[in-house]
Amino acid sequence: MAGAKSKQYAIEAKNLTRKFGKKTAVSNVTLKIAEGEIYGFLGPNGAGKSTTIKMLVTLLEPTSGKVNILGNSAIDDPDAVRLDIGVALQEAALDESQRGHEFLKLQGHLYGLRGKAMEQRIAELEKLVDIGDAIQKPIKEYSGGMKRRLDLAAALVHNPLVLFLDEPTTGLDPISRVKVWDEVRRLNKELGMTIFLTTQYLEEADQLADRIGIISKGKLVLEGTPTELKRRTGHDVIVVTCSEQPKPVLAALKKVKGISKVDQGNGEILLASSHGAQAIAGVAVELEKQSVKIKQLSLRETTLDDVFLAATGNRLSKKDEL
Repeated sequence: MAGAKSKQYAIEAKNLTRKFGKKTAVSNVTLKIAEGEIYGFLGPNGAGKSTTIKMLVTLLEPTSGKVNILGNSAIDDPDAVRLDIGVALQEAALDESQRGHEFLKLQGHLYGLRGKAMEQRIAELEKLVDIGDAIQKPIKEYSGGMKRRLDLAAALVHNPLVLFLDEPTTGLDPISRVKVWDEVRRLNKELGMTIFLTTQYLEEADQLADRIGIISKGKLVLEGTPTELKRRTGHDVIVVTCSEQPKPVLAALKKVKGISKVDQGNGEILLASSHGAQAIAGVAVELEKQSVKIKQLSLRETTLDDVFLAATGNRLSKKDEL
């Protein structure tokens, strides 16, 4: 009887490690991402996120460990991997002296497209990313959102099976951001494309990702669906909005029955509690004792921001490098 065939993942990394001199940027990261999955990869500044992505897309060789994309080794057979992946990095490598059409034509040539096949594919991409008449304009005239769309089109020119998106909506206005979200969903659902994305917007990860991985200090510290991660964090959040947050007040709030953790920032005190509805009354009493002038006292469920804070000790901000 033949043995069971092992499952092939779209992206599989085992004990992925990268050192720069004596510094270990990424340590023993293991990923198993199924075909057709949208995977969100989050981490604070300097966590090893960019280094991990570069190893996955063959731009950086790991110090140790393995990377397979659709069964091909990124280390032993990088050319085969590059045929299967599309990559749109945060800093798009666009020649602004070119027109959009010329840029896509050049990308097509790199993958062997010629003649009618080339023009047909560019026409498909024009509709796919909704770039419209701008395709004939110089790239230097493009808005930030339009440049992101052109870069996405370039990443898709050869019909990749796996797409890597590095902060695809950074710098975009809310309307353009939602359009990119819709496009990511469509590529995934209609074409079955596996998508690996980094983002600085936790709402984006919550909206798009089937699963999320959080990296901190070079190690994968948490992984699961957005719902699982929120449930695993396992607490409500009491939010106190006030202008002053003296240390004696924070110390007193830590002692309130039902409060497991106190955090502060941006004019708010955040109190974690497994039974927030019961604990909030005690919080109100303690704030009155401490003569704290509160603007608002509210209770909410756990968000991905709370999950991120619990996993890394940091909040994900727009300044963080993903």
